[in-house]
Amino acid sequence: MSPETPTSPPAPAELLAAAHVAVLLVGVTWAFGGNADWVRTPISLWASLGIVLGFAAVTVPALRALALPGTRTWAWPILALNAVVAVSCLTPGFRTLTYPSGTFLMPVQLPWWRPSSAQAGTSLRSLWLFDGLYFSCLNLALLVRHKRVLRGLLALVAANALLLAVFGTVQKLVHSPGIYFGAVASPQESFFASFVYDNHWSAFMILMLGICIGLIFRYAHGSRGDGFLRGPAPGGLMAVALLCITIPFSGSRACSLLAGLLVLFALVRGAGEVARTGRAGRGRVGRVLVVAAAAAALAGAGLWLVAGDVIRARTDKTRDQVATMVAQHGLGARQVLYRDTWAMARARLLFGWGMGSFPRVFALYNTQESKVDRIPVVYHDAHSDWLQSVAELGLAGTALLGAAVALPLRAARRRRLGPVPLFLGAGCALVAAYAWIEFPFGNVAVVLSWWLCFLTAVQYLRLPGEPRPAASAA
Repeated sequence: MSPETPTSPPAPAELLAAAHVAVLLVGVTWAFGGNADWVRTPISLWASLGIVLGFAAVTVPALRALALPGTRTWAWPILALNAVVAVSCLTPGFRTLTYPSGTFLMPVQLPWWRPSSAQAGTSLRSLWLFDGLYFSCLNLALLVRHKRVLRGLLALVAANALLLAVFGTVQKLVHSPGIYFGAVASPQESFFASFVYDNHWSAFMILMLGICIGLIFRYAHGSRGDGFLRGPAPGGLMAVALLCITIPFSGSRACSLLAGLLVLFALVRGAGEVARTGRAGRGRVGRVLVVAAAAAALAGAGLWLVAGDVIRARTDKTRDQVATMVAQHGLGARQVLYRDTWAMARARLLFGWGMGSFPRVFALYNTQESKVDRIPVVYHDAHSDWLQSVAELGLAGTALLGAAVALPLRAARRRRLGPVPLFLGAGCALVAAYAWIEFPFGNVAVVLSWWLCFLTAVQYLRLPGEPRPAASAA
């Protein structure tokens, strides 16, 4: 039977691509979300297998046959980005000046059209890691031809997120002083589970919620009465409730709002499907509504019981910050940070200062000082991934990243949007919007999860449907 037939067994290459990215994501999430310097080299090495597999997918004839038409062109923007970064590393953006008092770095005056890198080594290491993450996920589109393989991968990813959520909740309840119950000191006080920063954890949870909700809708088959109650959907609802609780419990305010929007969207869609089911006379709609109401009540009670103190503290902080912004008629320090980042970006607007160069270069444009000791405030990230992308990669590099998203979207247009790709895409859209005011993509696990969700959603849309089991079609 042809590998294009939905009922045929998956090819070994499909299972290999899914297994590789699954191991990569599980490893990254438990290794501090990839945000410890010493874990990035092992992550890059394992992710490099994805680059090798992707190369084989476009060169080996037997593997080339698995790719749907046009898929291989999706990689061209990333390959062009690689060329831009490689060329930029040939031109130093700084000159080193050595004096008896110390060593200083001075920016080099260059033509506006010439790519350069402030730190060639950092740029190449950042590119190596990004390529490994991206091509490991692209292999799902190049090699996987069965929706059930993609659903199995998503279910494993969701189960890993649930384990992390339980671990993080227990760790928080016992007031652990550090990650892994104090075994590892965290540079951030607001860590959660194995993630160093609460906002990174919460962005990761938004993507995981999209996965869980999409799978619930897929297996609930429109919330059909007793079929819904006897299937995996009720357990999925409890998993969604637990994942939701961890977001405000971690202390993230913006992502708590985003999670609320995602859940509200799911409830509206679910209510519509239940209403259609009732009009068609199928199933016992009342039971479904009772289960949904009970799940919502339990989730709300559990949220307040577990995270009530955190919610009150963050609410008070939000109220104080809003009062300060009203008094200052602006965003305060965050507004200055954005202004300084834009000044850095304007200096080399076409190609930027080089991939991964923000911490080094921004010191030249940072105008903020501590009010106590007049020491400059240090920023490792711009707290806006979109602005930081323009500062590091310029308009050209940022446009290439946008093209890497636009090409798959173009290939999936005018296709029926089922629940799995719909909610995967909704999670990706929310995190991309969040990146305007924060830096979720400063976390390796979030970058990997975003590309996994996005490319899986597009591939799921393009693959042919599968026959329904007789019981669920009844």
